[in-house]
Amino acid sequence: MVTLNRIYTRTGDKGLTRLSTGQPVSKASLRVEAYGGVDETNAFIGVARQHTKADVELDALLERIQNDLFDLGADLATPEQNEKPAWEPLRIVDSQVERLEREIDAMNARLSPLTSFVLPAGSPASAALHVARTVCRRAERKVVELMGVEEEIVSDAALKYLNRLSDLLFVASRRANDDGAADVLWKPGATR
Repeated sequence: MVTLNRIYTRTGDKGLTRLSTGQPVSKASLRVEAYGGVDETNAFIGVARQHTKADVELDALLERIQNDLFDLGADLATPEQNEKPAWEPLRIVDSQVERLEREIDAMNARLSPLTSFVLPAGSPASAALHVARTVCRRAERKVVELMGVEEEIVSDAALKYLNRLSDLLFVASRRANDDGAADVLWKPGATR
């Protein structure tokens, strides 16, 4: 378990932070950008949850996902190295991705079929979930960029988790719009 006795370290005063291995890196490093994007996603899900409390099942699912996102942040903050750390690093595993897939399928089964793209609108919960979805996609792009750096290693499960999560947030946004009945649909060319 993590113990936080001191909140400020002054390391950031020079633009540096430490990975979980203790290695100092620039706050602008791609790895920090990647797990920072995961942290942003988590924060926006927290904002969305301010509007999902009435849907106990959805709110509980989002709370569990927030915990998973801390796991993912820990995964990304612990780069794989030749030297094994003194502890077993926390990693996202395929079963977490598979659980998201089951949850997407279960939620999607109850939604009205789509006849157009959905605008990020409708209920406050839906709009907030759309924001979380787009922030999640940005985090996913940063992880893809990190994976493209030759000496950096990121597990396939970490990337898959973010990919599925953005899909889940889309489906959850429709659920929050009266199971899709209150979705605001795109009308191509309607404002010409």
